[in-house]
This record gives sequence, structure tokens and C-alpha cells, in this order.
Amino acid sequence: EPICRTDEEGSRFSLFPIAYPDLWSMYKQHVASFWTADEIDLSADLSDWHKKLNPDERHFISMVLAFFAGADGIVVENLAERFCREVTVPEARCFYGFQMAMESIHQETYCLLIDTYITDPKVRERLFSAHATVPSVERKASWAQRYIGSKASFAERLVAFAAVEGIFFSGSFCAIFWLKKRGLMPGLTFSNELISRDEGLHCSFACQLYSKLKLKLSQEEIQTIINEAVDVEKSFICDALPVSLIGMNSRLMAQYIEFVADRMLTDLGYQAMYGSKNPFDWMDMISLEGKTNFFEKRVGEYQKSGVMASLEGKSAESSSSGGVAAKELDFAADF
Repeated sequence: EPICRTDEEGSRFSLFPIAYPDLWSMYKQHVASFWTADEIDLSADLSDWHKKLNPDERHFISMVLAFFAGADGIVVENLAERFCREVTVPEARCFYGFQMAMESIHQETYCLLIDTYITDPKVRERLFSAHATVPSVERKASWAQRYIGSKASFAERLVAFAAVEGIFFSGSFCAIFWLKKRGLMPGLTFSNELISRDEGLHCSFACQLYSKLKLKLSQEEIQTIINEAVDVEKSFICDALPVSLIGMNSRLMAQYIEFVADRMLTDLGYQAMYGSKNPFDWMDMISLEGKTNFFEKRVGEYQKSGVMASLEGKSAESSSSGGVAAKELDFAADF
């Protein structure tokens, strides 16, 4: 694969000139959207947790957070053990390096949420180790982990982890947005906006990287992976931990997961397999790219000032080769 070459031409240690401006743009977009767990205000959540949520709703949120707390660690392990070693394109490595940092922030945020909401040490410990102790969570984790040590092709593993971040997270993200629609748990739902935006970008990056592969999967091969991921997610969010616990319709949630899977297949350049439409019209108001402010408050679409503006300015000066041109440097003035 061109993006995995280890020969002299493929091993570029100098970032400039930019050879893949699309990948570089996504890296800069991620940098512009940096945030930390310390920015999440959980002061109002405890009141909602104890006074407005019933036991079923608290159980649902606890299990979702338990899955998320470990899932980001699995994604980081795959990046560190496989993708960062296999992909030699500097622009992609920049993105993966920043993604690993953000996944760690996501993981910290989920652990902080559990630590805040759950006061019983034994219950808290069970949630922190849910990937080994809770069957419904363990099944999702095992599906993802099997691809870390797999001898499958890079294309297959790239699609599998795109499915982890795109499909495995979709039902839980949607359920938390449902709580937001009800005006509950502002700290949890704001962090959900930030994290879902990041994960949407990670999934988009995987699709963009996949488009550069020469050895792509067949329609049948990719449908097998996506269908497996959809089945695992449905069994988690519709059966083992049904969204009916928080007042959502499980049948519609299953349809939503199929809709997300179809969108991913299309983004990867394949035909949709379910033909499902988005059953939650209110989710159209909440883009995974962070373009919508649902409650008109400070939201997860803020970007570090100047980062994207700098990129846009440079893109106008790009050379015909597709590289990003640097401004004229006067080294004499430095001395």
C-alpha cells in the first residue's frame, strides 16, 4: 500500500512538502477542536442523577459509561500497536498521534463521570473493569480486540476500527443526546457533544485513508464486517441494555444503527445494505461534526482561534503539486 511503504520513497521523515493535503486538513481540524476533561462542569449533574433519574436510567448511563471508559483504551492500543507502526505517511501519523491524545482525554472524561456519579466503591470498581466482568460490554470489547492481533489485511482492520468508532458508539451517543433533548445531565451531555464530534472525525479520517488503498475489500467482505458490528451493537443497546430503560424505542434505535452503518458504507465507497432512514429527526439537529448548538449554550464546536484560518490561508498558496507552501523565510534576519 502507498500509505504503508517502508522503502526510501515511502519513509518520509520531513512533514513538508505536504503530500496528502486532505489528511493534513483533517489533522489541523482535530487540533483546532482540542479540549480537556477539566473543562466539563459536572456541578449540576449530581442533582439530576439523584433527583430526576430513576434507577433504570441510572443503570443505563452507568453501563454506557462503563463501555466507553474501556473502549477508548482499546482504540489507543490498536493505534499504538498496529496503525502507527504500519502507516508511514507523516500526515496520517500526525492525525493518529493527536487522536491517541484525544482518546486518552475521552477515557479520562468517562472515568471522571463514573467517579462523580457512583459513590459505592465496589460498584465503581465493577464499572471500571466492565470489559472483563459485564458480558454485554465484554462482547463488544472482544470483537474490537480480536482485530488488534489479527493477521487480517490492513484494509479489513481499518474498516473494523472505523466500525468500532462509528457503529459501536452510535447507539450510546444517540441515547445520551436523548437525555440532552429532555434537558437532563448537562455535564454528561456536553461531554457527549465534544466526544461524538471527535469520534465522527476519527471515523471520517478512516474512510478518507481507506480511499487511498489499492487493495480494497469486496462488497461482500465489507458487508460481513459491518453486519457483524451492527448485530453486536443492536444486541447491546436494544437487548442487553435496552434503550427502553430511558424511554426510547428499541425498534427505532435498531433502525438508527442501520442508518449509521449505511452512511459509513457510502462514505467508504460501497453500496448501502439496509436502506434504513434516520428515525430520530431530532438527531438531524445534532451533527457529529459539532455544527449545531442544540441548547444555544457554549457547545463543542469551538475551535482554537487561528488554527483553521492558518490552514485555509496556506491552502490558497498551495503549489501545483498539492503541497502546502510555507511563507518566505529570511534566515539572514535571524543573525
